[in-house]
Amino acid sequence: MAQSRRHRPSLVDDVIAHLKSALQQGRWAVGERLPVEAALAEDFGVSRNTVREAVRVLCHTGVLETRQGAGTFVRALRGAGDTLREVERARLRDQLEVRQTLEAEAARLAALRRSDEDLAVMREALNAREAAGRHIDARITHDQRFHLAVVRATHNAALATLYEYFACSVGHTIEQTERNRHLPEPSHAEHVALLEAIEAGRADAAEHIARTMLAPSLSALSDTS
Repeated sequence: MAQSRRHRPSLVDDVIAHLKSALQQGRWAVGERLPVEAALAEDFGVSRNTVREAVRVLCHTGVLETRQGAGTFVRALRGAGDTLREVERARLRDQLEVRQTLEAEAARLAALRRSDEDLAVMREALNAREAAGRHIDARITHDQRFHLAVVRATHNAALATLYEYFACSVGHTIEQTERNRHLPEPSHAEHVALLEAIEAGRADAAEHIARTMLAPSLSALSDTS
């Protein structure tokens, strides 16, 4: 019995890996129902309990969805954790392009929707970023706070959640531009200009500034790729 318990987790992991691989290869499409437990157990050469546990794990990560009385359906081709790991493994240039896209749209929406409280949070974070001076770790922290405040000022819960989900990747790009002397770091003046555009409600200008802030770094990375 003890030996069975030791081996079961590895079997569950194997089934999870097989199911993920099958999804990536297009065996089942999003929205399609999976075969019943018995069929999957026979296919993978494991017990129905092992299949049930693997399905439970994939339901928890958002890949599968079990509907009472209907069966198990494909909800997504990869889980949230898998997606984040793929983003983190991506090239810095790719990560910067994603960050640029999110922050440019966020700046536009923030200019249209920001409140006085939103502006106060942005201003405080930006002042703290400037006061950090040569203390890179502190400057990175306050830089992240500023950009997150801009995103939250959109009052778009989906966009804010998506940006926060990619927060680790965003932080990585900020750290790289701060620490790598070959990558131009957006200046304090550019950050101030972005805040002023948002405060004035100039949506097009805010979007343009947010997009161009990262353009020099992207250009530098393109030259070295």
